[in-house]
Amino acid sequence: MSQPPGGAPSSVRAWGDALAAVAAGVAAMFAVAALGLWAAGAGGLPGGAFPSVTAATVVTAVGGTVELSGDAGVLGRTGAGIAVVPLSVTLAGAVALAVVFLLPLRHHAVTSGRGLLARVARTAVLWLLALLLITLGASHDFRIDLGDSLLGDIGEALDVAPRVGFRAALGPTLGYGLLWLLILLAVAVAASRKTPLPSRLLRFQDPVRPVAFAMVVLLLGYVLLGLVIGLVSAAVRGHPGETMAVLLLGLPNLAWMAFGLGLGGSWDGRVPGTSLGLPMPEPLTAVLRERGDQPSTLSVSSLAQHDGRAWLLVAVAAIALLAAAFLMAARSPATTRPWEHAVQLGAALAVTLFAIGCLTRISARFGLSVLGITDMSAFGGEVALRPHLLTLVGLGLLWGLVAGFAGSVLSRRIRRGGLAGEAGPAGPG
Repeated sequence: MSQPPGGAPSSVRAWGDALAAVAAGVAAMFAVAALGLWAAGAGGLPGGAFPSVTAATVVTAVGGTVELSGDAGVLGRTGAGIAVVPLSVTLAGAVALAVVFLLPLRHHAVTSGRGLLARVARTAVLWLLALLLITLGASHDFRIDLGDSLLGDIGEALDVAPRVGFRAALGPTLGYGLLWLLILLAVAVAASRKTPLPSRLLRFQDPVRPVAFAMVVLLLGYVLLGLVIGLVSAAVRGHPGETMAVLLLGLPNLAWMAFGLGLGGSWDGRVPGTSLGLPMPEPLTAVLRERGDQPSTLSVSSLAQHDGRAWLLVAVAAIALLAAAFLMAARSPATTRPWEHAVQLGAALAVTLFAIGCLTRISARFGLSVLGITDMSAFGGEVALRPHLLTLVGLGLLWGLVAGFAGSVLSRRIRRGGLAGEAGPAGPG
């Protein structure tokens, strides 16, 4: 068998590359999830539940399903459900896995379609195996302490011990986790200019890669901006632990939603009580709880009723989008016409906002009743956040068309100015 210079058979090295990519992604997600949960106060969970909760957080981060259930005996019942994606965990795993996956490809001048698919297949096999192990570990039960109350005494006398638990659903987790990986690798290959493409895909290089790279930079830029704001808020306003929990679990949720709001998008949502349990922006929680059990519409205008600075979201989104359009045009061939840039950015932004809407959707509820006597609202309530997806897609298409055309024209003027500047000093003769 022929061997590469390193001494290891090529198949072994290929599987090693796949293992490295999967290990990097899983390690990054577990690290960020564990730190975020610890900052949120979950480190003191009873019964050694912290590792299971961390595994469940990783499951939801890749689109998996965690089923909540309750069992309070034949005379009691619980009801619960949760659907939320901790995008800080998702982003950490995506960046780590994508970088390690692409690294070996950059050492090749060309690649074949079969070779690229083989790399993806090996990574997918190991990824599914890792998800299987994570899913098996994402399971735990909690006993709810009713306290020193009449209801607690009755429950103890009748041997009614309310319990809630969670289990990661194996089928949906593996299915959505595989889809997550395939989309991630497709975006990574599309956005990376240094990664060679198979000959059959070269025709898509010029129209796809510049705009894909621009969208990735735009989203990461919003996350970095949100990180700076969060760190300043933690230093100035206090609650550093809780603020770090928000940054480590849900920073992209807030940052990318701010981008969608700045472009005119909206969400319907509600929050029970007076807060989300973590220090979210005050205008956000104020809007979501102002109508009680009825959903409120979250938009720039509704936020501005509580804080006029919310209108800055529009300016920031417009500037960021124009910068992304300029970056896209600057990385495109000079022969690309402005209307083509407009169509490319319009389509890409519509897809991006659709993804943002789906990823920022939240539905979490937990209610408990024992003996049918009362609803334990202290344990219950529902947090909900649902995007207006059609509006987001339409706004993305419109904003993308305008910004793509403007960015193309701006890049051409700057290119001409640069050429003129270079020719000027030479002078005549």
